[in-house]
Amino acid sequence: MCGIVGYSGGSDAAQVIFKGLSMLEYRGYDSAGMAISDGETVRVFKSCGRLSVLREKLERAGMPSGGVGIGHTRWATHGEPSDRNSHPHRYGRVTLVHNGIIENYRELREKALSSGAVFTSDTDTEAAAYLIDSLYRGDPFSAISEAEKVLCGSYAFGIIFSDRPDTIYAVRRDSPLIAAKGDGESFIASDIPAVLSYTRDYYLIDRGEIAVLKNGTVSFYDKSGNDVTGSKKLMTADFDLEAAEKGGYPHFMLKEIFEQPDTLRRLISIHTGRGCGGIFRDEIPDTSGVERIFIVGCGSAMHAGLLGKHSIEHLARIPVTVAIASEFRYDDPMIGENDTVFVISQSGETADSLAALRLAKSKGARVCAIVNVVGSSIAREADCVIYTRCGPEVAVATTKAFTAQVLIMYLLTLRLAHDRKTLDGKALDAMLSDMARIPELACEVLSDGYAELCKKYALYNRDKSDYYIIGRGQDYAAGCEGAMKIKEISYMHCESYPAGELKHGTISLITDKVPCMAIITDPAISGKTVSNIKEVRARGGHVLLVSSCVENDGDICDEFIDLPRINTYLMPVIAIIPIQLYAYYTAVCRGCDVDKPRNLAKSVTVE
Repeated sequence: MCGIVGYSGGSDAAQVIFKGLSMLEYRGYDSAGMAISDGETVRVFKSCGRLSVLREKLERAGMPSGGVGIGHTRWATHGEPSDRNSHPHRYGRVTLVHNGIIENYRELREKALSSGAVFTSDTDTEAAAYLIDSLYRGDPFSAISEAEKVLCGSYAFGIIFSDRPDTIYAVRRDSPLIAAKGDGESFIASDIPAVLSYTRDYYLIDRGEIAVLKNGTVSFYDKSGNDVTGSKKLMTADFDLEAAEKGGYPHFMLKEIFEQPDTLRRLISIHTGRGCGGIFRDEIPDTSGVERIFIVGCGSAMHAGLLGKHSIEHLARIPVTVAIASEFRYDDPMIGENDTVFVISQSGETADSLAALRLAKSKGARVCAIVNVVGSSIAREADCVIYTRCGPEVAVATTKAFTAQVLIMYLLTLRLAHDRKTLDGKALDAMLSDMARIPELACEVLSDGYAELCKKYALYNRDKSDYYIIGRGQDYAAGCEGAMKIKEISYMHCESYPAGELKHGTISLITDKVPCMAIITDPAISGKTVSNIKEVRARGGHVLLVSSCVENDGDICDEFIDLPRINTYLMPVIAIIPIQLYAYYTAVCRGCDVDKPRNLAKSVTVE
């Protein structure tokens, strides 16, 4: 979950690394550090806190000079955020930065301590630095390869050996890492935005490969030190630096909320041109073997799966199980060759989802990935992949990636319903027609009128400590995502409940002025949820109703957001957008760091 940047070239490495880390700070911001080499000496600088703290510290002391360096921004796992636990870590002749977790670090530390080693941090990373140094006999390839045989867990390393201060060695297992090539300069990075100021051309570092940056070039070697550079495929990012910057918005999250109409329009344009039968035809040529579906994801991706379950089961009549990835792998799931597993992940590097994918494949199931990042680990290991095509999403709280995932679930529903003939041609055409209106309606709910309502309600509730969201069916699933948005960026406790379950315990928490949001987009069950709203208000609760199918007569709720109408099964992708805005403005009103909420990171690459 940490961010890594490495640089070799003719520019000032410290400035390049600062710029790269600033684009990766969404991956962790507990501390930051860098190691800079002037070709003779490797100097380490690091501090607890945001990247700005490190910059101020170095500006006071004098910026280090040199054309080679590695940098790191940390999301703490082993050892509290502190100066001494910050990366880079140095042991003997080895200085390294690390993203991931070394699972057998205790064993390594105990063995090292018994041999007289002295550690200066509480991290698992320092044990890895010690191990590589203990195996180093002048051949970096041999030391790294031998260390890989011992290390358990996930990692991406950027390494500098003190007797080779002009060279960076990079290696990965499961954790993401790319190598990029510019004009007379080369880079390593955890994610593409870190290098977009300099190049859009990059290589994927495969598991077991060692990438070497020297004199502005990048080369690749296998574990035996054989040069395999000629076999590597040079890739080009399909977005530029402008897409990864704020573009005048006060926060990345707000920018990404407003990018949703274009994201949704792009997906619809790409996938609906050949009618329902042509949706995902290239990605999934044959659906005849789809008898049972599992959808696996974490956080918002799992919520997208809940909405997918609702539409697939209702319209395509295929049983769907939605599983939290971190639970799926340990539940000994009953899956086999006739099952299809959809793994949803924005980054394509989510550790729990990657483990779930591997488990599903080991049991013979067909696995389809739904990811945003081209060439990510989940994309490469799945049997097929559907890309959400969102461009970079920098804010930790997902918005446009989530709605894109939901839209893909709806597109998949139409394809399955077409192939299984559970909907006739007229019904399918009507849904396609309504789907084409989604970008237009997304723009509508992002208009000033809706934004002002969201600001008003956020201001009213900013000092509350608890918040509840209720809904039934697909509205409950949308509520789960809404609750996550509110609590992760505003730190207000918020929970989503099936509306009918509220009176089976949770209604005891509803007292005078406790805020509650109700979502109603399905007219078939709207009356039931309205009754539940009455129960909340009878106990003093203050209710905001978000609905496309209930008329506010002044008696149903305290506040009202009237959504534009579309096919019922497509409504949640519209309903969630003003809830995202509400969460955003709540966080702003409460003075929270919207893009970098505490204790969170964008890409969860550890278990």
